[in-house]
Amino acid sequence: MLTDSATAQWEKGYNNYGPWLRQKYNGQRVFKVIVDGGFTCPNRDGSKGYGGCTYCNVDSFTPSVSRKNPSLREQVIQGMERARKGNKADKFIIYFQPNTNTYAPAHYLKMLYDEALSINTEHIVGLSVGTRPDCIDAEKIALLESYTDRFDVDLEMGMESIYNDTLNQINRGCSHDDLLKALALVKNSKLDICVHTIFGFPWETKEMMLKYADEINRHEQIKFVKFHHLHIVEGSVMGVKYKREPFKLFSLEEYADFLCELLPLVRPDVVIQRLFGISDWELLIAPNWDLKKSEIQHFIDKRIIERGVVQGSAL
Repeated sequence: MLTDSATAQWEKGYNNYGPWLRQKYNGQRVFKVIVDGGFTCPNRDGSKGYGGCTYCNVDSFTPSVSRKNPSLREQVIQGMERARKGNKADKFIIYFQPNTNTYAPAHYLKMLYDEALSINTEHIVGLSVGTRPDCIDAEKIALLESYTDRFDVDLEMGMESIYNDTLNQINRGCSHDDLLKALALVKNSKLDICVHTIFGFPWETKEMMLKYADEINRHEQIKFVKFHHLHIVEGSVMGVKYKREPFKLFSLEEYADFLCELLPLVRPDVVIQRLFGISDWELLIAPNWDLKKSEIQHFIDKRIIERGVVQGSAL
């Protein structure tokens, strides 16, 4: 018999991360605290390229408080306080998000992770680290695994697209083979693996994008996914190109319909952390759906429920 929280996890037709957290942590409200460890990216510093991925302006997904360069300790304390006041959070996951958060020697990474996890430790349940698949190796995996006796550890890697042609066009600086190699390294790991995808590159057809599900399904070590639609932001190469010659992007209705086709193809045990991405209003060029985050979520969820969509039902 399903508990109330387990039922809530599926009431929208998909394996929903928020209720999944409440189920896992016995009804406690768990929120991520985003911190900026001051990392760069091999696709920005010249190691692999300059300028980063063509869609990227790191400020577009970094909270403004993290851009003001407070110390790591201040970021954690302030993030916890905001989550307590705004969301009545009980527990926290420390989330190293901006840029490439394994792009440093392991001893330096340990120093940063240790510091962040030492602040109000009794209230921290997890560590989440966002990175690129070409910045993962056995030593860094071992470091992250060393925390799993005290915390749940989520390693998030950018898949973005499954097509090397797309990765080349967006100046990704790594191939899909790099992701496959990283997934092989964590095949029997204690880490929880999350992959991040972007839908809506104008040269990819709907049929091409639906095949992302096949790739996710065949790697049993993938526990979480984040689905994003492509958005165009100021400060990015794509932003310059779009202003010169606009190209087709998802409308909200089209994206919701696409998700209704995608979700039935995704393994039901995969937990959906996110169905769409957002950007700061002042940086967003397109598509501007002119809705708040909660309103976008409601629109998509309503469409999924109305269509009777169930994650994994087509498998």
